[in-house]
Amino acid sequence: RVGVAARAPRAVRAPTARADRTAVVSRGLFDGDKDEGGTATARVSTDAVMIDPVVGAKRFSNYFWAGVVTAGSTGFLLTGASAYLHHNLVFFLDATDIKFFPQGLVMSFYGVAGAMLATYLWLTISWDVGAGYNEFNKDEGIMRIFRYGFPGKNRRVNLVSDLADVQAVRVEISEGVNPRRVVYVRCKGKRDIPLTRIGQPLTLAEVEQRAADLAKFLQVPIEGL
Repeated sequence: RVGVAARAPRAVRAPTARADRTAVVSRGLFDGDKDEGGTATARVSTDAVMIDPVVGAKRFSNYFWAGVVTAGSTGFLLTGASAYLHHNLVFFLDATDIKFFPQGLVMSFYGVAGAMLATYLWLTISWDVGAGYNEFNKDEGIMRIFRYGFPGKNRRVNLVSDLADVQAVRVEISEGVNPRRVVYVRCKGKRDIPLTRIGQPLTLAEVEQRAADLAKFLQVPIEGL
């Protein structure tokens, strides 16, 4: 006699902390507020997880300077080539009175140097160097600092520390020609870890707000304010 045994319904697993973290990271990096370069900037947090997206090289200022350097280097190269060929390659650049040696040669050198710098800037923007996020996860008990670097073995920098080692949130503020406003976390037995982006300092209000929110979330004191 052949009996048919009824199959028990398969149990549905509850979402894990890793799945929750992945959902929060995805929402923060792809669905949050964007800056002028299209990079997410809004903090996303739950009761147990806080995600701070960090803006990388895809910023308006980098696009602007890359465009300026590209236009300038192209002009120098065309002027140098026109002087060498004794013929204006473009109608709006008159190089008939420029001798190739030494003026045209110097302009060609500036054009090559500018083209190399422009290539570096555009590649840095394309790779979005410096972008990433800061994650503070109470469920897993970790602090994760993730950044994109240049292609190679250090393309993805993933620094993980125990959340229990965080002793304080430190703020460094210096005014002047090159203002510096950085939020650090102080960890036991390690160097202070910077959390804010490099190259475009935050406003004083933004620094204070981020430091206060992070210190409240981690329940640690603030230093430097």
